[in-house]
Amino acid sequence: MRLNKILLPCLVLLLAACASAPPADLTPAAPNAQEAAAPTATSYPPRPEYDPGQLVEYIAHSGDTLPALAARFNTTVEEIRLANPQVPADATTMPPGMPMQIPIYYRSFWGTQFQILPDSLYVNGPAQIGFDVETFVQSRPGWLKDFRTWAQGDNRSGAEVVQLVATNYSVSPRLLLAVLEYRSGALSQPAAPEGRYPLGIYNYKYPGLYMQLVWVANVLNNGFYGWRTGQLVEFELSDGRLERPDPWQTAGTVAVQYLFSRLEDYPGYETAIGPEGLARLYGELFGDPWLADAPHIPVSLQQPALTFPFRPGETWALTGGPHSGWGTLMPWAALDFAPAGVKGCTSTDKPTVAMAAGVVVRSETGVVMLDLDGDGDERTGWNLLYLHVATAGRAPVGTVLEAGDPLGYPSCEGGTATGTHIHVARKYNGEWISADSVIPFNLEGWVAHNGDAPYEGTLTRNGQTIFACECSDYTSQVTAGR
Repeated sequence: MRLNKILLPCLVLLLAACASAPPADLTPAAPNAQEAAAPTATSYPPRPEYDPGQLVEYIAHSGDTLPALAARFNTTVEEIRLANPQVPADATTMPPGMPMQIPIYYRSFWGTQFQILPDSLYVNGPAQIGFDVETFVQSRPGWLKDFRTWAQGDNRSGAEVVQLVATNYSVSPRLLLAVLEYRSGALSQPAAPEGRYPLGIYNYKYPGLYMQLVWVANVLNNGFYGWRTGQLVEFELSDGRLERPDPWQTAGTVAVQYLFSRLEDYPGYETAIGPEGLARLYGELFGDPWLADAPHIPVSLQQPALTFPFRPGETWALTGGPHSGWGTLMPWAALDFAPAGVKGCTSTDKPTVAMAAGVVVRSETGVVMLDLDGDGDERTGWNLLYLHVATAGRAPVGTVLEAGDPLGYPSCEGGTATGTHIHVARKYNGEWISADSVIPFNLEGWVAHNGDAPYEGTLTRNGQTIFACECSDYTSQVTAGR
């Protein structure tokens, strides 16, 4: 069933702008920390026009994969392997800090070499443990500390809104706060910007602070995971200029670049992504992020064994191939399944079950988060998201489950859906893991593959193929435990 997963939709296409940049005279005034900032060229020289296939030095980032490196350096996995025989044939993620030689093929319009944020501090992962959003916001004089609004079924403080979006999208709350300050003075200015669009995102679908921040997180993730997977290697600025991120860039930096390409006209974009922009403000608020960087994706990460999210012997349909884990843009981390024969948003007596042993760490409208390492924190280790879980029969927080134990029933709750189903996605240390990747979504040997568009795609095993289809016909059906 095709649906919008962020609870309120961001109707955009992959790699397209989520909203037009606002006219210059409508952009809210920058906060104090940015008032003196002017477009500042970095001290980095432009990259040379490398000879085709010339080997260049590269130090592997946490979470790097060969397909993504090949896309970023405009080369092939085979050429990278030839230049780096030390990489095992079955490697998935590269060892953080490993020196590599990458054959490069020059592209024009490569962007700045200045790096804003390491990847480990982009995600809502281990680096965010111990950071209390409410305490931090209350320590600042800005309007956010006294702000309240209705968001996702409850009346919430400004800090609670930030934490809600950080949790749902798995984006660092520190980064969201820095963006809020940069765009609206939320932490330093006594008065909130007037009107319905406090962050200057002039899109009628995103009024109010909560929805403006939803838009920000959705677009940030598109940049981060687009770079992480090699699907986003260029984008246009508001004036039509082509931006190709520097091949050595971090995904966290590209996420910020992509966000501000949608928020700022040039030269405001150049300022925002340079040393006098968001990076300086982030450092003033939270300290140097590079000193806190600790690789969060280990070498050759592997998915644990997972079963289907329904009981052995039952036949369900793959109604959605790889699509957004949370939101409408990348990463394509999720799959959808529906009990065979169920039509529309009707109830069913067929439960969805734990795909592996774990403990329930989040249970709320439409959502169950299953923590596989059992430490009670979804920011660490492997975690499985179940979305559209019915309220009736939903496993509460603290429930310990074995693989195959019921945790609730599929439904249409927790968002807009065309029919009863369950949406499942994976995270590791706060990072969404794309369904079709070097760490593929593997359910009992059935491996996910992308289609030509989100929600399309397949599951394959031993020469058999299941095709995603809202129709739930026999070509989309699969039986667990066989």
